[in-house]
Parts: sequence; structure tokens; C-alpha cells
Amino acid sequence: MLMKWLRENVYAAGLLLVLRVYVGWTWLTAGFHKLTGGFDATGFLKGAIAKPPMDKATNELIYPTFNAFIENFALPNAKLINVMIPLGEFLVGLGLILGTLATAAAFFGLVMNFMFLFAGTVSTNPWMVLLGFVLLAAGANTGKFGGDYYVLPYLRKMFRNKGGDGHNPNKTAGGTRAPMGV
Repeated sequence: MLMKWLRENVYAAGLLLVLRVYVGWTWLTAGFHKLTGGFDATGFLKGAIAKPPMDKATNELIYPTFNAFIENFALPNAKLINVMIPLGEFLVGLGLILGTLATAAAFFGLVMNFMFLFAGTVSTNPWMVLLGFVLLAAGANTGKFGGDYYVLPYLRKMFRNKGGDGHNPNKTAGGTRAPMGV
């Protein structure tokens, strides 16, 4: 019942607009400050390797695969990470504020929040995860009062075949083929 209201109700779309702009502004400003302020993730990455989240009882890594990712990919490619994080934050914020591909923006914001959490950074990430899940759960209603109002119907039309469901087993690149046995 709550999910139906969240995904279909016009008043829910209005509340989602406010939530979307708040979360979007948070992402946009974080990304903008990093883009314009000479962001360098190297120290953060080294700190995540030096002090990873550990199980206090067993003294083992809680996220060993993520630590391996940081050590073997992120840190050696810090220049790439230095571009991807600020740009990703900025684009997530822009998508949410404009309401264009808002569900995708919420998803990628959640991915970044979880990566920061896996690295051991709490900060505002749990709050942003909670709000991001609300936006993601609302689906297309998240961007109803935004660019998705125009973009989603266009994308649906662009990706839809004349067969209706997007799958026509008798259709080939050159047209329609005859069924077998004819």
C-alpha cells in the first residue's frame, strides 16, 4: 500500500521533488567543491587501506574484497578516481535536481554511498543511503515533476518495438520471416 502510494500518487511525487532536490543539492555541491578545489583521493585511499573496518572479535577485515579493490585498482589508478568521484557526485546531484534519469541518479548515488561506507567513512552516508532508497523505491514517480516527465516517455518509445513487448521472434534484420513449415 505504501509502495503503491510512493510510486503512483501525485502528492508523493511532490514530496519526492523536495527530497530529490535536497539530496541532489547535497551531491551537487560535494562534487562541485571537489571539481573546483583540487580534489585528491590518494590520502583517503591510503587511509582506507591503513585503517580498514575490522571485526573487533576476530580482528579480520569486514570487507576484504573491497579492500583488495582499493589496494589493487583504486590506489594505482588514483588519477582516474580523482576524476570519477567528483564528476559522479556532480552528475548524480544534477540528475536529481533536474529530475532527469532521477532513478538512475539515485541508484548511482547509493553505489557511491556504499563504497564510502565500505571504506570505513560514516559521515552523512547512512542518512544519504536512507533518503536514496526512498528515491529509488519510488521509481519513475521520483522524477514526475522534472525532466523524467518528458524523457521517460521518449526513451520508452525509442526502445519499444512495434511488436509491443519489444520481442518479436519472427522479426529479422531484413524484415519478417515466414514461420517454420510454411
